[in-house]
Amino acid sequence: MGIRAVGAYLPEKIVSNADLEEILITRDDWIRENIGVETRRVAADDEWTSDLGARALLDACARAGITPADVDLVICGTYTPDNMAPPTAMLVIDKAGATGATGFDVNSGACPGSVFALDVGAKYVASGAFRRVAVVMADVSTKTLDWKDVGPAVIFGDGAACYLLEPCAPGTGLGPTLLRSDPKRYRAVWVAREERRARDGRPRRSAFGDNFAQLSGPAVREFAVGEVPGFVEELLAGCGLTPSDVDLFALHQANLYIVHGIMEALGVPRDRTVTNVQKYGNTSGASVPLVLREALDNGRLSPGDLVVLAAFGSGVSMGATLVRWCGEDDFGPGDRSSARYAGVVGAA
Repeated sequence: MGIRAVGAYLPEKIVSNADLEEILITRDDWIRENIGVETRRVAADDEWTSDLGARALLDACARAGITPADVDLVICGTYTPDNMAPPTAMLVIDKAGATGATGFDVNSGACPGSVFALDVGAKYVASGAFRRVAVVMADVSTKTLDWKDVGPAVIFGDGAACYLLEPCAPGTGLGPTLLRSDPKRYRAVWVAREERRARDGRPRRSAFGDNFAQLSGPAVREFAVGEVPGFVEELLAGCGLTPSDVDLFALHQANLYIVHGIMEALGVPRDRTVTNVQKYGNTSGASVPLVLREALDNGRLSPGDLVVLAAFGSGVSMGATLVRWCGEDDFGPGDRSSARYAGVVGAA
């Protein structure tokens, strides 16, 4: 199975470091020098995960030249659902007009979801149960923020992306995937449920009530730079490859200098990756597909390229997958409209 298209959507509102200086005890130069973020996107008050996700799904369909009604299954990877139930995927389907699609959510741990949720969708295509699967990665991370808590507030941004998956030619598309978790570091990055109060005693709440994003910057950096490179090398070694064989590394945009540190540890030049954390901040599960989208738009990614997708974060968890990037011809001719029947993978 392969990624036929990557859709993207970013909220219109741009918040700069200078804007944050007005509400937080922080400085633009400190954020740039320590995190690498210059601006980030922030969802409007009435804009929620399903709104971002539906726009990303529509964009993916437009890029693939299909309609949303041609999608068979929608998987929404999110830790910020519009409601606890039903799944946010139901609202994405409704708002995008993906009439008749089945849908469910995967809480794949926020940032690692770029690979974890993708792997779920890939297995559904491989099973033959669904021919066309949209894996929608969407989060409104800024709605989990306490805007007086500097650590998370300077890092996160909102965004959505969509992997559109279909069967593809042998030797192309998604290859081996590694997934790993270490629950002993559960609180390195997490959304805590706790009461918070302002100095005057009044309750302080996020858009999700008493749920607030928390993180330990040093713990995340130590984990990411210390363990992710070896994890990626393990994936590649299993295929008889080394980092020098890879054309593009699409890495989770946790922090500009973490990305640089991973590339340095892998022993490959920085021009083998694309970064957008400077513009968008850490967009959680949408991070890796947004990197892919930017690489496609910039001509940095072509059919036949060998690509590593690597995501890491809360859990703490990390996932990596190897992709031989597909061209349009790799998806074959045949009926491009909805094909909700079993056995299509075996017949492809």
